[in-house]
Order: sequence, then structure tokens, then C-alpha cells
Amino acid sequence: MRCPFCGHAESQVKDSRPSEDGAAIRRRRLCPECGGRFTTFERVQLRELTIVKRSGRRTPFDRDKLARSVAIAIRKRPVDPEQVERTISAIVRQLESMGETELPSSAVGELVMKHLKQLDDVAYVRYASVYRDFRETQDFAKFLGEEGLTEPAESNR
Repeated sequence: MRCPFCGHAESQVKDSRPSEDGAAIRRRRLCPECGGRFTTFERVQLRELTIVKRSGRRTPFDRDKLARSVAIAIRKRPVDPEQVERTISAIVRQLESMGETELPSSAVGELVMKHLKQLDDVAYVRYASVYRDFRETQDFAKFLGEEGLTEPAESNR
């Protein structure tokens, strides 16, 4: 494994253990060149996935990109990081088990929304606002009404 600090081609594994959810192996590494320490995760990959964008362009599936988009949606929300990691792993497992090597980006977006709705309503709405390209406040209101996430306004009497 290449050192992220100095670029040295090799590093030593100092410690290996399963992650909390058991879906990955966490490895602490040491660079013999610069002495830098870093962590890597090893995960099972059932198949190479390709995402077909709306434009027709094909890109390799990137778990880190998925994790970043979920992290943006849950920013400053009271969600346990382990719960987020389990959610991301569940999404990836579902995508891999669909039996297809090429998946439309819409399938990924809908699956992420489904999982975020179970995780946190605010994160779900944040993600949906970007994914569905909300332009005006009416878009939010319509979406919230369709999803049953709005409560009737209380009267001031």
C-alpha cells in the first residue's frame, strides 16, 4: 500500500482487526520511509459496478463518493457514525446483489433515499432536494406533502 504522505511504494501493517459491523478489515499501517501512520479498510467486492449517468456516460461505482454524499446529507444531525457506515455498507451490498454490472444512477439515488428515510428525515429531505433538483420552496413543500413529512399547522388560539 502506497504511503499517502510521502508516496513510498510499501508500508507495514502494524494492526489488523474487523470493523464494528464486520463488513471490513481495518488495518493500521506504518511507512518505513517517513514514519507516517495511516489506516486502510479492506472490503469484499462482489462485482465491479458501473454507473450509467443520465447523460449516458459510464463511470465506475465509487463507494467513497457515496459516503461523501451521505455525509453531506447527515451533516450536523444526531446520527451515530457507525449507523451511517452500516447504512452505506447495506446500500453497496444491495447494489452488488442486484445482479447487474451496469446500474442507472437513478437506481443508486432512489436506494440512497430509501435508506436515508429510515436513518433521518432531515438527511432524507436534504439528499432529495439535491437529487430531485429542487428549485423553489414550493418544490420542498410539495415533496414534504407527498412524503407525509409535514404536520398540519397549529392554530394560535
